[in-house]
Parts: sequence; C-alpha cells; structure tokens
Amino acid sequence: MQNDATRNPAQLWLEQGRKLWGNAHKSGSCFECHGEAQSMKGVATQFPKWSRSQQQLINLEDQILICTQRSGQALKGLENPNVLALSALLHEASQGLSFRMSAAPGDELPWQDALNKGAEQFTTRAGRMNLACTHCHDLNIGKQMRADVISPAHPTGFPIFKMSWQSMGSIDRRLRACYSGVQAEVPMPGSQSLRQLELFLKVRAQGLPIDGPSLRR
Repeated sequence: MQNDATRNPAQLWLEQGRKLWGNAHKSGSCFECHGEAQSMKGVATQFPKWSRSQQQLINLEDQILICTQRSGQALKGLENPNVLALSALLHEASQGLSFRMSAAPGDELPWQDALNKGAEQFTTRAGRMNLACTHCHDLNIGKQMRADVISPAHPTGFPIFKMSWQSMGSIDRRLRACYSGVQAEVPMPGSQSLRQLELFLKVRAQGLPIDGPSLRR
C-alpha cells in the first residue's frame, strides 16, 4: 500500500500539502518565501535542531507552526491536519536522503546536552511495566508483541499514517503512545523531553534513508 499511490491514504495529506504550499499566484503561501517544495530537499534531514530564538530544540512540525505565525496564517497544534500535510510534503522532498544531525556552530553545548538527555531517556526504565526504550528496540528487535513485530525504532518513516489511528500522526504522537504503552506518565505534546528523545533516535539512525510519509499498523 505504501508504494501504491492509488491505495496509500498518505497521498491525501500530500495533496493537501501541495495545495497549502501554493504557487507564484498565491500570496502568503510557503512558495512565496521558499519557491517550489522540491527546493526544500534535505530540510527534513536536519530536524530536530537547536533554535537560538526559542532557546530549545524544535522539530520540523514546530518549525512549520513558527512559519505559519510569521506569515500571519497561524496554525495551532502539532497534530493539525495542515501541519501534518506540510510535514508530509517536506519529508517526501527528502526521501532517500539520510539524517544529518549536527549542531550549528556556536550551538554545540546545548545541542550535545539535549542529545545526552535523549540517550538517558532511551535507557531509563519508566512506568508500571518498568521498561526502557532499549529493552524493546535494542534487545528484542524482531520479536512479536501482540500483533506487532518489535522494530529497531528508526524514525525514518514519519509522519506516519497509522492504521489503528486511521489518520496521519507525527513522531511526537508516536513517542507519547510509547509512554502510554509502558504505563508511564505521558509528556505534554511538544515537550523538550520528546524533542531530546527524537534527536537521539535520529542520531542513532544516521545513514538510513528517509522513506516518509509512510504507513504503519
């Protein structure tokens, strides 16, 4: 289904993303600043990154929200369908490229601190099940968990259309679902703990090609 554009529901979000991106005849659109969406090839490989203006890590959906505020057409919420549509479009533009996680000059210290905190989260037990990410996604890759096969947790396919959600969702939503799965306190959407974990996962997956937007069970 993922490889068949006539059956892949993510195509609906991609089509919406293209409409939102706009063209030379649409004022206030993404096109007005950035040109064709394909000119953004490689952008999705660099997030999350340290934002000096925000003084924190931001991911691609955060950046989309910031840009819509600047354009005067502010969107709200990481799971807003239009935010996910634009994220899907930008990830499609970077398909086949691998993550390039690195700190910009001058941002090395906060970036490294965020990475270290993400690594710590990955290996820290949490919740009533007393499990860390590493227990599933390092030690039990390929084993069956109910109807699913445990993955190595390489975040190359986001945003995803998840069958159980029947909608598109961000990596932020998927990580929160994992917290819920081990019966741990779920971080607030957009929290720095989620951005730190996302950064670690993408550093861990460097060298693997982006294939999002994708389908998941």
